[in-house]
Amino acid sequence: MLNISIKATSIENTPSLEEYTHKRLSSLEKRLTGDARAYVELERTTNHHKQGDVFRAEIKLDTNGQQFFAKFEGEDLYAAIDEAKDMILRELTTTKDKNDTIFRRGARSVKKMLKGISKRNPFTSKY
Repeated sequence: MLNISIKATSIENTPSLEEYTHKRLSSLEKRLTGDARAYVELERTTNHHKQGDVFRAEIKLDTNGQQFFAKFEGEDLYAAIDEAKDMILRELTTTKDKNDTIFRRGARSVKKMLKGISKRNPFTSKY
């Protein structure tokens, strides 16, 4: 289950903005196992070298002892939320794929050792 906390700085936190953020981040639940907490900060910033409104969306995701962070600045607040969500999704996918690869490589090594093909011990990496 994903718990979402939203903080708005220099802009009004409207119900439609909260609903949009919840809707976008709820798609991350498919990738998460167990409980997770998302901290979202939405802000309107102005930098001296940019004209007009510049919106920033930051997402910090805590799940199973792991932390993921994404930040995106753009001219549209909703686009910034979407881009930050996509960055978090990319990090989650990369981490999951990396963990699966490490597990499979270890399992392959154990299988070879049990078959007698390799004398290498997968736990100590020694022969």
